[in-house]
Amino acid sequence: MKKRVLISDIAKALGISVTTVSFILNDKAKEKRISEALTKRVLDYVNKVGYKPNQLAKSLRTGQTKILGLLVEDIANPFFSNVAKHIERRAYESGYHIIYCSMDNDEHKAKELIQLFIDRQVDGFIITPSEGLEDTISHIKQSNIPLVLFDRFVPSVETNYVVSDNRRGSYEATKHLLEADNRRIGLVSLYSNQTQMRDRLDGYMEAMDEFRMQSFIKKLNLETTEEESHEQIIEFVVDNKLDAVLFATNYLAVNGLKALKAHHAKLPKMVAFDEHTLFKLHDPSITVVSQNIEELTRALIQTLIAEIEGKLKEVRQLTIPCQLLIRESSTASQE
Repeated sequence: MKKRVLISDIAKALGISVTTVSFILNDKAKEKRISEALTKRVLDYVNKVGYKPNQLAKSLRTGQTKILGLLVEDIANPFFSNVAKHIERRAYESGYHIIYCSMDNDEHKAKELIQLFIDRQVDGFIITPSEGLEDTISHIKQSNIPLVLFDRFVPSVETNYVVSDNRRGSYEATKHLLEADNRRIGLVSLYSNQTQMRDRLDGYMEAMDEFRMQSFIKKLNLETTEEESHEQIIEFVVDNKLDAVLFATNYLAVNGLKALKAHHAKLPKMVAFDEHTLFKLHDPSITVVSQNIEELTRALIQTLIAEIEGKLKEVRQLTIPCQLLIRESSTASQE
């Protein structure tokens, strides 16, 4: 096995002090008035021998690991995987690396993962909190670990968060369906106290009340099997003779499409909250409420790094507008 190159080896080979090498490698050459020629000589030699700094020693010296923890609901969901990709890129550009994983709306698993990341001394967290994490989020804040909540927040704990304007997005989607002369419009959602789900319900209700239309709401349990959810969605759509449906998440919309196909039922006009790779390919293409991932992830990383660097003077709570992307499912006749 090739022997690891140490700073002392570099200093000995170049005939200079370990301290001088350390200053150069830590970008303090100008501050310590080390010549450009010597700086270049050291950096060229470092590249030649493939020196890699000891990250553990560096983190002990600086108090930072340059690692961020990202915990989301389900990394396999196209929305969250896209978010993770953008966050990873933005973090890397800022000198940080990301460790991410899924919590699967499992309170026990979420607490274990968060504690694991704390034990690994990540510099900060980006978390989409599942239900039951109020005490854990409060503990992170009380421990002065930089934290930004994403997609939803915990009303009982004052923290940084970056979320989409879920209420407005849901309102605009429902209004779009109403303005297309649909009268019996249903909402398929979840039994959930999470803020994003409550806001999407509120947006739907606001539009239905504004147009003085009867609301039709179906809530599903997260634990419901796919077969059971298919049955419940079909029953909801057919029994209520719905003209249109707003699905509160992309995976609920996918379940709805599967259910309608399996039962050879007519596809009502529909809108899904959140984009999915299938929606552009489906015939008809599916209208969506699209979250601004570029802006969301930019704000997340900027906020978290600002707190890590001590530049955040007060709690930052941002709401980013959504965009309604109108496609065939809400406009074309479904024969």
